[in-house]
Amino acid sequence: VAVGYGREELVEAASAQMRQLPFYNTFFQTAHPPVLELAHAISQLAPAGMNHVFFTGSGSEGNDTMLRLVRHYWACKGQPNKKIIIGRDNGYHGSTVAGASLGGMKFMHEQGDLPIPGIAHIPQPYWFGEGGEQSPEAFGIWAADQLEKKILERGVDNVAAFIAEPIQGAGGVIIPPETYWPRIKEILARYDILFVADEVICGFGRTGEWFGSQYYDLKPDLMTIAKGLTSGYVPMGGLIVSDKVFEVIEAHGDFNHGFTYSGHPVAAAVGLENLRILKDEGIVERVKAETAPYLQRRLRELADHPLVGEVRGVGMLGAIELVQDKATRKRYPGDKAVGMVCRGHCFNNGLIMRAVGDTMIIAPPLVISLAEVDELVEKARKCLDLT
Repeated sequence: VAVGYGREELVEAASAQMRQLPFYNTFFQTAHPPVLELAHAISQLAPAGMNHVFFTGSGSEGNDTMLRLVRHYWACKGQPNKKIIIGRDNGYHGSTVAGASLGGMKFMHEQGDLPIPGIAHIPQPYWFGEGGEQSPEAFGIWAADQLEKKILERGVDNVAAFIAEPIQGAGGVIIPPETYWPRIKEILARYDILFVADEVICGFGRTGEWFGSQYYDLKPDLMTIAKGLTSGYVPMGGLIVSDKVFEVIEAHGDFNHGFTYSGHPVAAAVGLENLRILKDEGIVERVKAETAPYLQRRLRELADHPLVGEVRGVGMLGAIELVQDKATRKRYPGDKAVGMVCRGHCFNNGLIMRAVGDTMIIAPPLVISLAEVDELVEKARKCLDLT
């Protein structure tokens, strides 16, 4: 809920659009003003050369769309064997069959015979949990090099794209080492592999930039979006497509894909108003200049707590790792469920934090005040004490 709860402007935008045009599809070369205006507004905020948007009802649908479009793109270029999409262990790209396959969460793969064929995974850039004795810088290079290793293992002529969240959200707010993304960019360029940035969590101001790709100076070919697009007031997602990819697809006729509610006029109207609020109130700029630095500074004060092994975060994303031994990073036995114990104390004390294993993660509204940040941190310390 990026712009916070109780936004009457968003309620009114939905109501007015329902009165004027509650529904019309965007199939067969049809459209309506709200969806055209929203596509234009998004293209003005996205990285350069990202000027086309395919709207969906969720981020999961956006990633399903991406999979089909990427494979169609390579077929149009005369390379139909380029079908494999590489994701990362513990990445999250939705819970549909394709989305859960692209993601690397093993507990999801255990149900439904996943992943589907044509999907591969590499290790995540999770230094605290998997870096061992390596420095963050060395581990970042190692983790990025696993992409090159996987490309060569599967064959350059078979690999279509690499999909990744700029910062893994549902996986525990995994912040890549500084060496990671520059190396990834080099590898993708070397082998002419498409890059898909899953911006469902990072997009629309969460990192202090409009998109996480801008925070890390990434140049994606496609970007999936959702959540912050409408601040969660109504369901909407999408796939932002680069000019490079669009021009190839357009030259080969229709892309035979779509959903009944793609570009729903009410969702588009809410999305437009949400973006207006973010821009007119300078919310993203305030996050970057004031709120995010303050939140990260205050969160790091919790690092001295006996239960805390690491505090990390970017923008309005934060994670607190709970450990049994700070020096060795030894975790609690799996049956202890320390994260859920802490989460219970949080809920009982008016603080919403999510437990990902024994990692406590937060993503407060972008409009949070400094006083509310203080309250958040004070309650977090209290709940750690109770745990």
